[in-house]
Amino acid sequence: TCFGQELNPFTFGIAKADMLIRGGDPDNMQFGNTLDDDKFDGYLFDYCISNPPFGIDWNREAPKVEAEYKKGTAGRFSPGLPKKSDGQMLFMLNGLSKLKADGRMAIIQNGSSLTNGEAGSGPSEIRRYLIENDWLETIVQLPNDSFYNTGIATYVWVITKDKPAEHAGQVQLIDASKCFETRRKAIGNKRVDITDICRDLIVKAYGEFRDGTYEAETADGKNRVICKSKVWDSVSLGYNKITVESPLLNEDGTKVLKKGKPVADKDKRDTEEVPLDEDMDVYFAREVLPFNPDAWIDRTKTKVGYTIPFTRTFYEYKEVEPADQIAKRIEAHEQSLMQKLHDLFGKESE
Repeated sequence: TCFGQELNPFTFGIAKADMLIRGGDPDNMQFGNTLDDDKFDGYLFDYCISNPPFGIDWNREAPKVEAEYKKGTAGRFSPGLPKKSDGQMLFMLNGLSKLKADGRMAIIQNGSSLTNGEAGSGPSEIRRYLIENDWLETIVQLPNDSFYNTGIATYVWVITKDKPAEHAGQVQLIDASKCFETRRKAIGNKRVDITDICRDLIVKAYGEFRDGTYEAETADGKNRVICKSKVWDSVSLGYNKITVESPLLNEDGTKVLKKGKPVADKDKRDTEEVPLDEDMDVYFAREVLPFNPDAWIDRTKTKVGYTIPFTRTFYEYKEVEPADQIAKRIEAHEQSLMQKLHDLFGKESE
């Protein structure tokens, strides 16, 4: 049985009419703001599909959203709150709160949800909540220009509350940014299509859940589409943000002590991000102490963060053209220009 909530009157009307045409209950489509006027409080669903607005300001909804956050696990937003300038991750938490114990969700997000916010911030805590509960299964980067109203990079987050045992403790990233066929005629910002061939390729990569590159030929045989898959251990996406302190020194260069312990110099305070799967003391001894032997870690300030390194995962280094070859091309180009000027104006132009 299909249910839905929509704030845009035009889209809401289409959804309600569609339910009537298909023989469903039109009252299952509810009009209202999902963030501060939840029409399905207490409902649990098998599946959730969501395409929330990107970069939406939620200042107006803040009083009710923050009240919901203060309810803790009894509310929809207990893991954390994103910045008020971008509420898309609130829709992710809303959908997650409505999934059954074996429910699944696919939700569209832009790139900010992957990396925004340092350790301890709302976005990082939301990612931490998903990953440490082992609910985040796959993120698929779609081709740019896939949507009518935006050309930016977009991602499908696949959240599965009951992940298969063979996927436990892992997160799959799929780069399908080059898995498209160009439209003959654009519709707004939509210039590409994810055709059946593209869709099948992405689904194959998702289904096999392994590192690999997948290619297929387009229906006309003129081009090839490609998508790449990389499986990460979940712990590899996390890090400890440690605070590195250095001693405050007296004018004579001796350490300032308080109760026999060195006082930290706030002006020299620094931070380091240590991968969760690496011992922070080993990291500290290797990366910090050789350059600052008097430094120490203030463990009371350590915070855990999570980020999704999509760009780094699929980055391909392209070797820079050697300088001498660039110089030769410039010289040849200059000679060509001079020859054209000579042909045009004759010797008087020299």
